Amino acid sequence: MPIPSATNSHLIVAGFHALSDPIRIGVLEILRKREQCVCDLCDALGVNQSKLSFHLKTLKEAGLVNARQEGRWIYYSLNLPQFTILEAYLAEFSNNKVIASARLCCD
Repeated sequence: MPIPSATNSHLIVAGFHALSDPIRIGVLEILRKREQCVCDLCDALGVNQSKLSFHLKTLKEAGLVNARQEGRWIYYSLNLPQFTILEAYLAEFSNNKVIASARLCCD
């Protein structure tokens, strides 16, 4: 399995960190259907805007969501290429058919 580049390593770590919270998973599930504004995400998840802003920042920094401003509202959508990077990283584990047995390292 090739070692991810420094850039991909950062994206992989940030992506899996972002996926480690139930609220952020909820945001992604909602965005699977369509782009949403912050107010609609708050209503759907039952959280206030300041709490949701923290989670959206984490998702955005991980590259999992895109944000665009329209007037005073910010709309969020999934950034599918980042999911492809995470998927490819995980696929390398399942594609690795050879499992080497441990060798003695301290004789």
